[in-house]
Amino acid sequence: MGRGCRAAVFCILVVLLNHCCVTESDPDQNDQVGSWEMLLSNSGVSAMHMALMRNNKVVIFDRSDYGPSNISLPGGRCRLDPHDQALKNDCWAHSIEYDIALNKVRPLMILTDTWCSAGGMDRDGRLIQTGGYNDGERVVRVFDTCEGCDWEEFSGALAVRRWYSTDAVLPDGRFIVIGGRKQFNYEFVPKNPDDKPISFPFLAETTDPSENNLYPFVNLLPDGNLFVFANTRSILLNYNNNTVLREYPPMPGGVARSYPATGSSVLLPLDGNLGYADVSVLICGGAKANAFALANKGTFLPAATSCGRLRVSDPDPQWEMEEMPAPRVMADMLLLPTGDVLLINGAKNGTAGWFLGRNPALHPLVYRPKWAPSQRFLRLAKAHIPRMYHSTAHLLPDGRILVGGSNPNVFYNFQDVLFPTELSLEAFSPPYLAPQFASRRPNISFYENNIMSYGSSFLVEFSIQESDPIVEDRISVSLIAPSFTTHSYSMNQRMLKLSISQFVIFPFSCQVTVATPPSKNLAPPGYYLLFVLYKGIPSSAIWVQLAQ
Repeated sequence: MGRGCRAAVFCILVVLLNHCCVTESDPDQNDQVGSWEMLLSNSGVSAMHMALMRNNKVVIFDRSDYGPSNISLPGGRCRLDPHDQALKNDCWAHSIEYDIALNKVRPLMILTDTWCSAGGMDRDGRLIQTGGYNDGERVVRVFDTCEGCDWEEFSGALAVRRWYSTDAVLPDGRFIVIGGRKQFNYEFVPKNPDDKPISFPFLAETTDPSENNLYPFVNLLPDGNLFVFANTRSILLNYNNNTVLREYPPMPGGVARSYPATGSSVLLPLDGNLGYADVSVLICGGAKANAFALANKGTFLPAATSCGRLRVSDPDPQWEMEEMPAPRVMADMLLLPTGDVLLINGAKNGTAGWFLGRNPALHPLVYRPKWAPSQRFLRLAKAHIPRMYHSTAHLLPDGRILVGGSNPNVFYNFQDVLFPTELSLEAFSPPYLAPQFASRRPNISFYENNIMSYGSSFLVEFSIQESDPIVEDRISVSLIAPSFTTHSYSMNQRMLKLSISQFVIFPFSCQVTVATPPSKNLAPPGYYLLFVLYKGIPSSAIWVQLAQ
């Protein structure tokens, strides 16, 4: 087959991502929408933190001071740590590498305590991981994709202790590390030896008696500034000169959204067909400001049912409030290749924290941004394993969702507790993976280059099995950044809908010429998952690299 259609002139394609299988067939809201699969009943480690690597393996870890896990370090290795509060001679792994294709895990050695830490992917596809507790609070860790790789750890690489902080990848390749317990400041990684933390009063202003401002939601916007949300408030921050450029209206409803109230947030997809000009943030769930204090006294308030959507690109943005079908706290929110948002895991009562959640939220929800407000939520197939505090979820390259974790106990505890420590890994298949849509699913057969420059174009070829003629305006291409997920927040999660300039259609295949993002502000340099969609059904992804 020829390799034509390399035109450089880009035209606007109307992308109909909302015509996924859910939207076309409009099924009833019942337990048959989507499906669950047990992958491993015992991965050895409870998945408090999770990150997908560019070699299609997932790094999973919890904290190093839990005591024994259920998987030992190989070769008789042990970690000797006089600071460990549980096990000073520790021969157990607290981190694993999960191989998606083989459905197997490999134990990893992590030396310092990663409890409630942060992370993100650098431009070379390495996991950069920051902070934690005790001897890990000022540590930067690096995990690479080489065969047999293990953790590298750099003590003192942070200026101050970082516990419950947020990492964001910047256009120049650095990371900004924002906040943490009693840290009303931010810093950059890598840091120079004389770097000092930069005062950030907004974090002090958003602290209440239960804190409710930890793990702030941070998004890089197309103008190069940062949207920062904590508790009920949000600002636009120029991090280069530490200037607050604007403060957005407080989110209505009297609900706290940050840890330990723990709602979740995503930056909705940025659309190249609209010039990436429409920029909106979605925040869902959380709890009343006093819910944490009351849960500690045995009263577990219902979680919030509200979501707020803010178009930050508007001259005078105002929150658009919506209601979920049920209350939710500690949910993971994930961008799907269709542009929809998945809400999964969590509880209906209480807050984050040891023993403080009740009434598991077992039904995932999908939120469809393009639909009318009253029709945006769809309830999906019920889970059978509660995923409470310290659970995680992550989009996989084949379109499934990897789900793991849940440990609201101080140590690993499997009996005589309300919610035992959970070591299993499951896969949730969204409705677009239903068998009846297999013939529509694109198979990427050729891509011009997996290293792409900004403001250029590249060729992708795909085939489908459907016998009907291929329709141009049902084709779209999505670019999704792999995130770092912990505590119901997927840091650095972002999705771009790329514009298509030309199509060459054959009976069962098509070549499309796709425009890359024009700016590093839209997509910082690094590795991304590229999906082709046809009639709302995504292909398996290929990895591509955006380079300077």
